[in-house]
Amino acid sequence: MSETDKYFTYPDDVDNFGFDWGRLALTTAPEVNGASQFSAGVVFVPPGQGHSRHNHPGAEEIIFVISGTGEQMVEDESGHPDTRKVSAGCTIFVPESRFHSTLNTGDVPMQLFVVYSPTGPEKMLRNAPDFRIIAKEELKAG
Repeated sequence: MSETDKYFTYPDDVDNFGFDWGRLALTTAPEVNGASQFSAGVVFVPPGQGHSRHNHPGAEEIIFVISGTGEQMVEDESGHPDTRKVSAGCTIFVPESRFHSTLNTGDVPMQLFVVYSPTGPEKMLRNAPDFRIIAKEELKAG
């Protein structure tokens, strides 16, 4: 990868994090291109799938719906779940350490752009029981 190639990254340029509910292509992170203040990537969620309630201790998250429709839950400051229907163009802010979950309720894959600040929560994903690496060569092969 050349010096400037690290500034322009597509989801199939990197190994993806695979899970039973979908996958994450981490396109910006310290190990990808030296980002130090945040990490980011594209999440792909098949119809009927979603990730369960979880949080990122010490980090905020932004979720931007690129395509698809679903339900997004973010707990309020009292710990009560606030679930909303979301679709393309919606930005969801998840405050530091707040529990949240996503469910694709549509009939097409849902694509989300996610940002974690500070960087780090994505490393915890490797501890999930269903975590696996999907090699970029496998993605490009089809």
